[in-house]
Amino acid sequence: MKVVICGAGQVGFGIAERLSAEGNDVTVIDSSDALIHRIREILDVRAYVGHGAHPDTLQLAGVGDADMLIAVTLYDEVNMVACQVAHSLFNVPTKIARIRAQSYLKPHWQDLFSRQHMPIDVIISPEVEVGEMLLRRLQVPGSDDTVTFADGNIAVVGIHCNDDCPVVETPLRQLSDLFPKLDCVVVGIHRGQSMFVPKSDDSMLAGDLVYVAVERHQIRRTLGIFGHDEKQANRVVIAGGGNIGLYVARFIENNQTRAKVKIIESKKDRAITVADQLQKTVVLNGSALDEALLAEADTQQADMMVSLTNNDEVNVLSCVMAKQMGCNRTMALLNNQGYPAITRSLGIDAHINPRQVTISKILQHVRKGRIRAVHSVQGGMAEAIEAEALETSSLIGIPLRDLDLEAGIRIGAIYRNGAVIIPTGDTTIKARDRVVIFAEAQQVKNVEQMFRVSLDFFG
Repeated sequence: MKVVICGAGQVGFGIAERLSAEGNDVTVIDSSDALIHRIREILDVRAYVGHGAHPDTLQLAGVGDADMLIAVTLYDEVNMVACQVAHSLFNVPTKIARIRAQSYLKPHWQDLFSRQHMPIDVIISPEVEVGEMLLRRLQVPGSDDTVTFADGNIAVVGIHCNDDCPVVETPLRQLSDLFPKLDCVVVGIHRGQSMFVPKSDDSMLAGDLVYVAVERHQIRRTLGIFGHDEKQANRVVIAGGGNIGLYVARFIENNQTRAKVKIIESKKDRAITVADQLQKTVVLNGSALDEALLAEADTQQADMMVSLTNNDEVNVLSCVMAKQMGCNRTMALLNNQGYPAITRSLGIDAHINPRQVTISKILQHVRKGRIRAVHSVQGGMAEAIEAEALETSSLIGIPLRDLDLEAGIRIGAIYRNGAVIIPTGDTTIKARDRVVIFAEAQQVKNVEQMFRVSLDFFG
């Protein structure tokens, strides 16, 4: 696949890194000499300095025969115009744009991005995506990562194995005998600096981050079996009243009537704006590192502190302070790739990386075959993928135990006619099944191949 990426910032770099590693033909455009120099030094891609929306720059980048344009510059308007130019002058088949300003995304303006006006095939809103991810974490207390598939009926949940976790040091093949109610599949284990898809003889160890595929209604029971019985947060303190903080607070107001939310926002004008848009949320103006203000927000009695400011260091320190004051759980928004490794040692329970959330959303539309959803885990070490099985798929009609799956791939769940199937060795996949698969990064191409539309399908 030939892809042109406008924007060499964190997201653009991350997408270029992933796609080039998979053997795609990638070209990157950015107006910054420094960013283009860095990307040339590190990645095996073509890179040009120029304005991402200018026709001559796009032509130089080879957009005329590109399969896809991904516009992720810092400016919404540049991303939008780049897609328009790619469509009108170069007839690029698929155009993806990152758009942050919520004004463009209001439902009554949705016709703006139709093919008749400004043709953008996929719009990525990082604030909405991160907000949705954060809300899933709040709704599944005890999880380190949660993503849903199959219209919300199947979840892949990341669970940290503490020292007292009942299922550690037990071979996976024995789990169903020891815990008959453990109706899930362990699909991935992150241990130390490595991620792997376990075999039946492997065991989980204390300190592991384990990824399990489970039916949505079984999430709480599964977490309980892993030793997590945290209650849903009803008292929430949010540090940062930006778009994400406002999105989360508004959702909680509208959907969790018992919940009480307090926001700490450092800018007075923004604090007033946020307060005007919310009905029940208390908004405090000041620093999230001010202990007196944290106390005024009743952080010491809060179920959850979520730090969402634009400053990673503030997010880390405010979570540490909140935990020391007595807050039950904390979660930090972190852009710095190096910080997540130290969060747990500091007592921070969970973190969200906006870059990874955005990249996951974009990869969903880059993947070939009948791929319906993608979630990237641990900085791209693996992916949880939902795909639709066609009649021509090599998976059809063969018991799972007899499938010749590559090491590093595991089928976690199947969605068929509105029902969730947690697979066993006897399970067979049928045409039109929606299959949730966990795959190590180097195996993603093999997963795509399993679900690719064969020419025979049209014969």
